[in-house]
Amino acid sequence: MKRLSRIPSLLLAALLTALLAAGAAHAGTPSLPPVMTVHDLAGPFADVWARNVGKPDEAFLRDFKTSVAAKFPAFYGVGRYEGNKTEAQRDAEILAARAAFPALRETYLDKVARFKQELPGQIASFRRLFPDYEAKNDLWFIHSLGEMDGGKRRLDGELVFIFGADMMSRSGGKYANAFFFHHELFHDYQPMQCKTWPVWASLWQEGMASHAARQLNPGTSEDEMMLNLPPNMAADTRKQLKRALDDLYAKLDSTDQDAYSGLFLRRGDQTGMPARRGYYLGMLVAEEVGRTMSLQEMARLPCEDVRPVVVAAVERLRSAHATAN
Repeated sequence: MKRLSRIPSLLLAALLTALLAAGAAHAGTPSLPPVMTVHDLAGPFADVWARNVGKPDEAFLRDFKTSVAAKFPAFYGVGRYEGNKTEAQRDAEILAARAAFPALRETYLDKVARFKQELPGQIASFRRLFPDYEAKNDLWFIHSLGEMDGGKRRLDGELVFIFGADMMSRSGGKYANAFFFHHELFHDYQPMQCKTWPVWASLWQEGMASHAARQLNPGTSEDEMMLNLPPNMAADTRKQLKRALDDLYAKLDSTDQDAYSGLFLRRGDQTGMPARRGYYLGMLVAEEVGRTMSLQEMARLPCEDVRPVVVAAVERLRSAHATAN
C-alpha cells in the first residue's frame, strides 16, 4: 500500500480542492425526487373489464363507478361539464369504452405494465435540458374514456396532470414514445398561467412542448411527433403554409371554440386546411423564437410577455412565405 506522502504535494492539493468543490456543488444542489406520485386507475379499469366479461352493462357500470370513478370524481363525474353533459351521456361514454377495450387490450395492458417503470427514466432525460423540473405535481394514469393521451385539465379549480392509457394505446401505442413523454412533461414543467386562453396561448403552449421534446429527441420523425394525426397533417399544411399562417394570424386573439377546434382538435373546421395544424404551426413559431432566445428563457416567459413574442414570430413567418402558395 502506497503512503499518501508519496503523492506529489501539488497533485494532492489539486485533488483535495476538486473534492471540496464537488462536495460544495453537491450540497448546493436541491435534491429532486425521481418521479411524482402516480395514481394508477388505468390498471383498475382493465380489472373491472376482465371481471365483468359476459355480464350486463349495468353490472359493468356499477363496478366501474365504485372501483374507478369514485376515486377520481373530478374527472369522471359530469360536474366539470357545467350542464353540457348528462349522467346518461357519461354512462354511454363509459359503455363505449367497455365495447372498444378488447381491440386495445393487449397494447393497453403493456402500457399499464411499463408506465411506472419508464416514467423515472423519462423524467431523468427531461432534466438534461430542465434540471430544475421538480416533478412535484401528482400524476393520474387513467382510462380517459377517449378524451386524452396526456396533458392537464382544470378540475375543481386546480390543474391536474393526466395520462390516458387508452389514447396512448391507439395505433398500437406507437405514439407513446420518448418524444410524447417529453412533450407532456414540458406541459407540467412550464409555469405559464393565463387568465384567459386565446389561440396565441395554446399555440405557444403546444409549440413549446413540441420544440422542447424535439431538442431532447433529435431526428424524431413527424410520425413520431404525432404531426401525422390526421394523416399527412404537417405535409398538407406545408403545401398551403401561407394561407395557414394568414388564417392563424387572424385568429391569434380569438377565444372562440371553433377557432381552437380547427387548429388543435381532430374534428377540424370549415377552412379546408388540416385539422390539428396548430401543433405544427406552433412548433414553427417556437423554432422561430428560438433563433434569438434560449429554450430555458422561452420556457419561463410569463403569460403577459408571450403574446408579443408570438405575434412577432408569426409576422416573420408570414413575411418569409409571402410569395408562397
